Order: sequence, then structure tokens, then C-alpha cells
Amino acid sequence: MFKILTLNNISPTGLERLPRESYEVASEIQHPDAILLRSYKMHDMDVPATVKAIGRAGSGVNNIPVERMSQAGIPVFNAPGANANAVKELVIAGMLIASRNLCQAWDYSRSLEGDDDAISKAVEAGKKQFVGFELPGKTLGVVGLGAIGVQVANGALAQGMNVIGFDPGITVKRAWEMSSDVRQAASIEELLANVDYVTFHVPLVDATRNMINADRLKLVRDNLVILNFSRNGVVDDEAVVAAIDAGKVYAYVCDFPSNLLKNHPRVITLPHLGASTLQAEENCAVMVAEQIKDFLENGNIRNSVNFPEMYMPRNGSFRMAIVNDNVPNMLGQISTCMAEAGLNILDMLNKSRNDLACTLVDVDSAVTPTCLEHLASIKGVLNVRAV
Repeated sequence: MFKILTLNNISPTGLERLPRESYEVASEIQHPDAILLRSYKMHDMDVPATVKAIGRAGSGVNNIPVERMSQAGIPVFNAPGANANAVKELVIAGMLIASRNLCQAWDYSRSLEGDDDAISKAVEAGKKQFVGFELPGKTLGVVGLGAIGVQVANGALAQGMNVIGFDPGITVKRAWEMSSDVRQAASIEELLANVDYVTFHVPLVDATRNMINADRLKLVRDNLVILNFSRNGVVDDEAVVAAIDAGKVYAYVCDFPSNLLKNHPRVITLPHLGASTLQAEENCAVMVAEQIKDFLENGNIRNSVNFPEMYMPRNGSFRMAIVNDNVPNMLGQISTCMAEAGLNILDMLNKSRNDLACTLVDVDSAVTPTCLEHLASIKGVLNVRAV
């Protein structure tokens, strides 16, 4: 019986992927084998020693101490792309809301007083201040071409827009998914100089912090619309507000309200709605639950932010999963230890990622606790278990 600790409410559709005859799932549980969460901040949490995996029902993992988990030999899983359509729809909505001044117009309409005749006259007199512009023919810059960025780029093309993308780390998989009509920018500066809208879909790391700042705002076209449904901190809010007040930037739409932003007349702030749809929550929960299940039961690794991708079909009933430092002669020591235990290797898969290496081994007989202890005692082995 595997024990799963939930730190947030996880969609029941996802939890159904963990059958009750094999899994105990609860928000309060002792000695969990895995943790499932959404936005819970784990950085100050004492992670139980029994934990073998952590699953984030979403894409970003800033709320999880990934480096500390790596040092403990614990993979952190996420659900890239599961909420991509939800965010894409919000970005397109954000462009429409900003371009047509819908929030300002709504506020104006709600403030009207008098009888219906007076309101009708005020509408005709006041509507000219909310004249906007249409999307077709405008150019959108997409920074970050992962699962979400690619959908945003393709969706903007469907609106009749031109699209320029920037992502020096784009994967082959995402490149195949993206329309060939998306132009490539060689730098963030090149992109910003040639777009009417810019949207960000990147994690918050040192390289992406304040990607939009005062210096880069000097390069942009007049009346730029900035959208940030990525992470708070990717955009320098103070610099953007200053650029709006100076007449350089037309509008800012983001998912991260603050005292600086929430009452500004040219800023639209939403309460972190990026992935807040029932479908996205279900998709994320299903995806991460299946990944946790496959790891616990088979040692396979899919969509981990700190471990290599690994998949090996079962070959025999007995399997070991080993995590170790990515240094020379680890595989030799592991193989020797198994040979000394009288285990014959039927199949083996070894992969590495940065400082970590993982090995799946199928053997012809049951792995004894003594063998596991000997493997765990090898210098550099971080985690070992029979699967």
C-alpha cells in the first residue's frame, strides 16, 4: 500500500488514477511515499524521510525546494502542457480586453446615473474615450516557447496576427507543434523592437527576472501592450508603470495584483487565473497522478524537473531503482554489488541529468534487504529501492 500526502485540494478526477486497493491518499498521513500539491510552499517544510517523489499538479515548481530534493534523491514531477489551453485562452482574452478598453468601459457604464434616457445620452457622449484597435495585422511577441507559448503563438496566428517568438532552449517536440509562420527572434531585444504586444511564458529564474525592465522598455514601439501570465517577477512592474505614465506603453495585463498595480487606470490585474479552469485542474491532476503512480510502481520517470526521462518495460518480476551522483564508476560498483548478491541482470537502463544519475535494473530473483543496504552504503548513492 502506497501512502500519498496531499498538501492542497487535488482534483478527484486525478486522484481516481490512484486505485484505493493500492493507494491511501489523505491530507494528513504518516510516513508518506509521495506528496501531491499545487501551490503549497514547501521551502520551510520538513519533508518526511519516507518520501520517494513529489508531484506538482501544475507547471511551475518555484514553491518546491527542487535542489534540496535532488540532493535527497527525490524526483519532482510537474504537468507541463496540461494547463496550456487555459493560459492560452486567458492571453487572447487579455489582448482583447486591453485593445478594446473593456475594463475601463465597463467601469464607466457601471458609474452612470440617472434615468435610462440620461444613461443613453451619457453612453453616446462617453463611448469615444474607449475607442480601441483590432488584433488582425498586429504583431505579438511570445517569449518562451514551451507548451503554453506554442499554443499562444498558434492561437494568435488564428486571430490574424503576426507572431515573433524567442526561446533559445526550444525543444524539438515544441518546434514540431509550432506553426512555421512564427518568425524567430535572435534576442529579446530584437523581439521587443518589432512587436505591438508581448507575452511571457517562462519560469522565474535569475535569467528571466525582470526581462522587461527600464532599459529594454526604451527599445519598444509606442503603445506596446504587455501581458504576464507567467510568474510575478518576470516583469519589472515599477518600470512598466513608469512607461505607461510616460505614454510609451499602452497597457499592462497580468495575473499578479499589487498595491502598485491594482488601481492604475491602464493596468488590468487578475487574481492568478492562468490555470483556473476545471479542465486544467483535472488535466494537471491526472497527468501528475499517473506519473507518480508509474514511478512508485515501476521506477519510470516522465516530466521530472530534476531527474532524467526514463522508461523501461518490465522484464521479470524484480526491479531496483537507484539514484546516485553522476560520477565515474558508479555503475560498475552497483553491478558488482548485485553480482555479489547472486543477482543476474535481465535488463538495465542508466540515464543522467546534470549531477544526478538514475538506474533501473530488472533481475532474475528477489532483492534482499541486505543487498539494498549494501547498495545504499556505496558512496554517492542517494536513494535505492526495490520496485
